[in-house]
Amino acid sequence: MSRASKLTLAATGLATAGIVYFVHWAQEQEKMSMHKGVERDMEKQRIRLERQADFAMQKALEEEYRKIQKVSPSIDSQISSAGQSNLDQGT
Repeated sequence: MSRASKLTLAATGLATAGIVYFVHWAQEQEKMSMHKGVERDMEKQRIRLERQADFAMQKALEEEYRKIQKVSPSIDSQISSAGQSNLDQGT
């Protein structure tokens, strides 16, 4: 075998090995990035469920407090409704 053919064979072998390594590496990187996406989705879902649980707890507390104590309109709403009724009457 001539020297040129040996160099060509070696270069082709190295190039093939490099391509195989690069494809393997790219697949691993893609797999890791996809897994990070799944982890982010799971974290978002966990946070959403926590917020829903907090909202449900706050709603239950509000209902319990409304049973215990009577809630009347605030002074601000009374003033604004009185002012509105005065406007309606033309005074």
